[in-house]
Amino acid sequence: MEAAAVSRIGLAGLAVMGQNLALNIAEKGFPISVYNRTTSKVDETLDRAHTEGQLPLTGHYTPRDFVLSIQKPRSVIILVKAGAPVDQTIAALAAHMEPGDTIIDGGNEWYENTERRIVEATDKGLLYLGMGVSGGEEGARNGPSLMPGGSYEAYSNIKDIVEKVAAQVEDGPCVTYIGEGGSGNFVKMVHNGIEYGDMQLISEAYDVLKNVGGLSNTELADIFDEWNRGELESFLIEITGDIFKVKDEHGEGELVDKILDKTGMKGTGKWTVQQAAELSIACPTIAASLDCRFLSGLKDQREAAAKVFTEAGLKEEVATVRSGIDKKRLIDDVRQALYASKICSYAQGMNLLRAKSDEKSWKLNFGELARIWKGGCIIRAVFLDRIKKAYQRNPNLASLLVDPDFAKEMVQRQAAWRRVVGLAISAGISTPGMCASLAYFDTYRRARLPANLVQAQRDLFGAHTYERVDREGSFHTEWTKLARKKA
Repeated sequence: MEAAAVSRIGLAGLAVMGQNLALNIAEKGFPISVYNRTTSKVDETLDRAHTEGQLPLTGHYTPRDFVLSIQKPRSVIILVKAGAPVDQTIAALAAHMEPGDTIIDGGNEWYENTERRIVEATDKGLLYLGMGVSGGEEGARNGPSLMPGGSYEAYSNIKDIVEKVAAQVEDGPCVTYIGEGGSGNFVKMVHNGIEYGDMQLISEAYDVLKNVGGLSNTELADIFDEWNRGELESFLIEITGDIFKVKDEHGEGELVDKILDKTGMKGTGKWTVQQAAELSIACPTIAASLDCRFLSGLKDQREAAAKVFTEAGLKEEVATVRSGIDKKRLIDDVRQALYASKICSYAQGMNLLRAKSDEKSWKLNFGELARIWKGGCIIRAVFLDRIKKAYQRNPNLASLLVDPDFAKEMVQRQAAWRRVVGLAISAGISTPGMCASLAYFDTYRRARLPANLVQAQRDLFGAHTYERVDREGSFHTEWTKLARKKA
C-alpha cells in the first residue's frame, strides 16, 4: 500500500540554494518533499528543518518515493547545475511522473536548453517552467526574486506558493509570470548582465574615491552608507558599505585591501553580451564590465606590464591630480556619475529584453520586470521603482534615457559625470564602465553621427552604396576616380 501523498510541492537538488529555498517554502506553510542524489544532503536538510522550527519538510532517498510523496498535479522544483545534470535529473524524476505534472528548473540555464526541454516535457504530457531565482543564499531562504517562464498552466499550479515565498515589496510579491518559452531564463540572464554593470560601476567609483580622492576605507564606508540613504539606495551599495568595515583577522587594516584583484564569473554576463551582439543591441556598459573581468584575470601580465611601462618612463599622475582635489565635491560628483552611468546600463539591459521579446513574441512587461527586481534580487534598488513608473507612463518607451524624468536627471548630472571621467583619465585610472555609459549617452543623444564617413568608406572599397539626407534611393560613387581626377 502506497503512503498517502502529503506534500504540496517537491524540490530536488539540495546544495545551499536548494536547501534554503525548500526551508523557505516549508516555513510559509507548504508541506514539501526534498530529494538529493547524495543522501547526506537530505539528512542535512531534515536537520535544518527540525532546528529552524519543526518545518513541514520530508526527506526522500529515491526518485520514486520522492515523486509519489507529492500531491497531484505534482510540481517539482529542480536546483542542480545547469546543462547535462538538469537533463539527468529530469530523466530520473520524469520516469515516475504523470501527464499534468510540472517540472520547474530554478537554475541559471541557457534559455534555448529550456525551450528544448519544454518540447521534450510536452511530448510526455508534462508541464515545464524555467524559473530564474535571484538573491543568492540569503534570498532563497528569506525571499528571492523569481522569474518563471514557460507553461502558464504550470505557473497557475504554483502561483499561491511562489507569491508567498518571493520577496515582498509594497506593490506585491517579487514574482510574476514572465512569458512563454525560455523567457524566464532570458530575463534572469539579462538581470545578471545588469548586475555585472552595476558591480563594475561601483568598483570604479571606489577606485576614483580611493586613488584620486585619497579616501580611507573608514571614509568610504561612511560615504556608501550615506549614499544608501539617497537615490542610490540598493543592495549592492549597502553591502559595499559593509565590506569596507571588515577588519583583516590575519593582519593590520581592512580585509578588502588584502583580496586578490582577479574576478571570477559563471557565464551569464558573457551570454548577455553575446545575445546583444546577435540582436544588434548596443550594451557597452555591460560589455565593458565583462572585458574588465577578463583583464582582471591577467594578474601576472598586468604586474609585468606595470614594470615595463615604469621602465619606459611612464610617470604616475595620480598624486598630481590628487593635490588639487576638493574632496567633498569629488564625492558628490562620483555619486552623480555613478547614478547617470547606472541609468545607461539599465537602459541597455531593457533594450536587449525588448529586442528578444519582439523576436520571440514573448510580450514582456518591462514595468513588471522592474517591479519584481525591487526586492529579493542582487540588483534590487529604490531606483527600479522609477523604471517601473517610466514604463507605466509609456510601455513603448524607446529607451529609458528618453523618459522625461530620467532625461532631466541625465542632463542635471552630466557635468559631474564628465568631471569624474575627465579626472580619472588625467590620473591614469581606468573607468571603462563610466566611459562606456557616457559614450553611449553622447552617441544616443546626437542627431547626427560621423557614420556618414564610414558609409562613404564602405562604398569606396566595397561598392556597398549609401543613402543621402536630401533625396530618396541608394547611391554609389566612383570615389577614387573623382578624387584623383586632374582638375
